[in-house]
Amino acid sequence: MLGATGCACLHSSDDPQAAATAKAWATVPSILANIVPPKFPHHDFIITNYGAVADGVTDNSEAFRKAIDACSQSGGGRVVVPAGTFLTGAIHLENNVNLHLEEKALVRFTTNTDAYLPAVFTRYEGTEVMNYSPFIYAFEQTNIAVTGEGTFDGQGAFWHAWWDASAPARLVKMAASGVPASQRIFGGVAHLRPNFVEPVRCQNVLIEGIHLINSPMWVLSPVYCTNVTIRGVTVDTIGFNTDGCDPDSCNGVLIKDCTFSDGDDCIAIKSGRDADGQKINIPCQNLVIEDCDFKAGHGGVGIGSETSGGVQNVFAQNDRFESPDLWMAMRFKTNPARGGYIEHIYVRHCTIKTAQVGINMTLKYSSNGAMNGSAIPVIRDIDIRDCTFYKLTVQPIFLQGWSPTNPITDITIADCHFLQAAKKSQVTDATRIYLPGTEGSGLEQKAF
Repeated sequence: MLGATGCACLHSSDDPQAAATAKAWATVPSILANIVPPKFPHHDFIITNYGAVADGVTDNSEAFRKAIDACSQSGGGRVVVPAGTFLTGAIHLENNVNLHLEEKALVRFTTNTDAYLPAVFTRYEGTEVMNYSPFIYAFEQTNIAVTGEGTFDGQGAFWHAWWDASAPARLVKMAASGVPASQRIFGGVAHLRPNFVEPVRCQNVLIEGIHLINSPMWVLSPVYCTNVTIRGVTVDTIGFNTDGCDPDSCNGVLIKDCTFSDGDDCIAIKSGRDADGQKINIPCQNLVIEDCDFKAGHGGVGIGSETSGGVQNVFAQNDRFESPDLWMAMRFKTNPARGGYIEHIYVRHCTIKTAQVGINMTLKYSSNGAMNGSAIPVIRDIDIRDCTFYKLTVQPIFLQGWSPTNPITDITIADCHFLQAAKKSQVTDATRIYLPGTEGSGLEQKAF
């Protein structure tokens, strides 16, 4: 039960990475100490006092804007959405504002695309652009939150029928040609879908408790942010590119007690795409993912494929994976157009009840068949330990470097148990792969 070429694995009861891994995990308390949710004054600004009507038909965009302005200008507090169904366009958060949904509140975002104009600065799949506003957006704000027990509905079916599938490629081409981001204007010009929740260049962000359904695109995507807490959130959406949570070039992110069921990756950590991301060169770092549930999706805990600024210092623990529609429990992907690196990644104490592939790492991820470029990325120093994989309908492990001279390196899979898998593990162009105490991967016997 082994498929391997260009691989040098160490099969030993010794664990050469144990001490270094313990030292890395010892840094987590200091990382968490720097991720502190914002606090808000005890002042409520109820949107119905600003003209909002809970009939599901009236456009309440102006009522949201007025309540948020009043809240921020008075020093901050909660903008409260009471029970009922409220239709709106884009919601732009301001300093010291907590947008709070009560339990039976439903905010439904309109399919009138003009309600997301004028265009705003954002990133679309890791490329900077002036696009339709994300549904919930903030730019260079401090102390912002979206909380509560209510639901946001993005009416994703409309957007998946509306969008132009050729638009992303045109954007990438503009960036590669050196067109400034301010001149990459797609909002109001081309059908490029907006993300759902996207704070950009913000500090002290809290997203807690809410339900998000029917997303048009990526659901939670903080960009260039510092100190982000995403806690107790439920994402339930289907459709192309509906990633659950994509921190993009952020520093200090906690994702805890969340549930993801998506049409794409559940979590995918990003840092920019191709030459545009390499030029900006801001890593995504110091992330903690714990006590989350991963259901349908392409990847559970994922990194990439947009890795141009690099991803480092990611810690995931005590997470649960269970769905036959989950392609890969742990997924790390990039290619030579992206460049950058994925390193210092630590996963432990996870339970994978059902998935297709247990652990997948590749330097040959193909985006629409294209992976051309000369910026060969790096995947190295990944430590996965004390995880149990109960049922994998495809294979335990898939590791794929770029070439014998550009391999994946220094991967430890320690004390993991693969109890049932349909096919063999595959390892190609990888070196210094350590498997101490791991059983059932099909890589225990040295056959190369």
